Amino acid sequence: MSTFEVRRRDGLARFGIYTIDDITLETPAVIDPIAVFPDLASRPFSNIPLLADAAFVKEWSKRSGEEPIPVHPVLSEGISSGDAAIISCWHTALTNPRAYADWIEQFISSLPPDAARYAPASALPSNAAMLVATGFDLFDTIAVDLRAAQGLFCTPTGIYPGSWIDEEVCSCPGCQSGDLREHNRQALASEIRLVAALLKRGELRELIESRCRSDAALVGILRHLDAKKAFMEVNSPVARPTPFRAYTAESMNRVEIDRFEERVRSRFSQDRWDVCVLLPCAARKPYSFSQSHKKFQEAVAGRAHEVIVTSPLGVVPRELELIYPAAHYDVPVTGYWDREEMHILTGYLTEYLRTHPYRRVISHLEGGAREVARAAAAEAGITLEESAIDERPTSRESLNQLYDALAGERKRSPDIVGGTIQWQFGQTIDTKGMIIKGKGPEKKVYRGRQQLFSFDPKTGLLRPTFEGWDLLPGCYRVGIEGFVPQGDILAPGIADADPAIREGDEVLVTGEGVRATGRAMMSADEMRRSSRGVAVKVRKVKRS
Repeated sequence: MSTFEVRRRDGLARFGIYTIDDITLETPAVIDPIAVFPDLASRPFSNIPLLADAAFVKEWSKRSGEEPIPVHPVLSEGISSGDAAIISCWHTALTNPRAYADWIEQFISSLPPDAARYAPASALPSNAAMLVATGFDLFDTIAVDLRAAQGLFCTPTGIYPGSWIDEEVCSCPGCQSGDLREHNRQALASEIRLVAALLKRGELRELIESRCRSDAALVGILRHLDAKKAFMEVNSPVARPTPFRAYTAESMNRVEIDRFEERVRSRFSQDRWDVCVLLPCAARKPYSFSQSHKKFQEAVAGRAHEVIVTSPLGVVPRELELIYPAAHYDVPVTGYWDREEMHILTGYLTEYLRTHPYRRVISHLEGGAREVARAAAAEAGITLEESAIDERPTSRESLNQLYDALAGERKRSPDIVGGTIQWQFGQTIDTKGMIIKGKGPEKKVYRGRQQLFSFDPKTGLLRPTFEGWDLLPGCYRVGIEGFVPQGDILAPGIADADPAIREGDEVLVTGEGVRATGRAMMSADEMRRSSRGVAVKVRKVKRS
């Protein structure tokens, strides 16, 4: 009898507890496969090639009934919650990036979310981060032992000649004793520990962007996975607890960026202004806290809709500047945008201008952002006005020109609450009479004396009170049956969940005679398919 409970997630990666008989493991983990799964010592026909066709797999696949249970791209049924699934020959997938990404999508979509996944003879210090990031939990030392037998020295940044053990680049016990096999094992175990620590912090993506540089196939795997936008979006949190570090070209393809911009295009709308001013970003976040944006806001004076053009996000309306990752990203500031970067950002801005028509669009930009605005305006078929003189948006002359360009335009105030609700919940509500109270990050939204929402200082998202949820009918609901929550709600207690729910979303739990507010700890898909784990972290419960 085995159990597996996911305790923490970071995209496809999981930190969990796997128990079989009297063995309990924190995953991701490096195991002695025969000690954990004795049946493997005598199991026949267990290395069926991943590219084998259905007929071959059906003829040669033999299941002993013991764990780990073998799965294959054409045979992935028969796995229950708590089981360990073994995907033999997975090391061969690492040389086929497109198939790797396709198979990962297939396995994660078909296997129970609370089944452990074992990749035998595959893990090296240089690919361990990718394996964990793509959903694997259990590993062994077979691959590193083989490299030692071949006289190779394994590190997280690549594989080198065995003579490197004498170069004093590592001080592990294996290197101190001249034992190449022990060094390789130590390097793998150390890398898995690092991966697990970053997984818990929500920083695994940054690690795999750096680690994949050791192997072209790993770069290919990351790019093919990023291209599976719908699949990756369902399996990614709505916000992370740590800064969004966009330091490589692959950062432009992160699901958080695509989700942010897709919601800006499809959910966010504004009808207060018919004039738009495109502004450059700032190093300080939120932008409005920066000295440059204080000058911009003084020049605009509420007479136009302020929209920030930035890399890597693309388009950030002023109302949404607090929302993750708009207020949380960090990029290397060089003043240069390459052509691929500009192409992606031009696409974001073009779609924004097409879906949000304005009577006038004024560009107060410089450098690459200015070129992006020009290209987007041409593609969207609009006339672009420019107000920055000599590519110096913050100069007194440029600010005066921007101020004069808006002469006669009507002054309005941005609707931060309404814009955030549109982006977060996909609904438009009447925010008339609502006011934001409080200083610093702990701000709350009231109508009269009644509190409706509070801002989450870590994500910029709104946390509705029960009265706030009354303004948001039918969305982000989780249904339960037959009990009143006494604490957090576990996955087995979930009867239904809005498909839009992602990990980190605010949700309203509804049941017979009871309502609860809280935060989703897994996506709606995982809530419905899991048998273990916390589904909703409950904040308040109210009997109706």
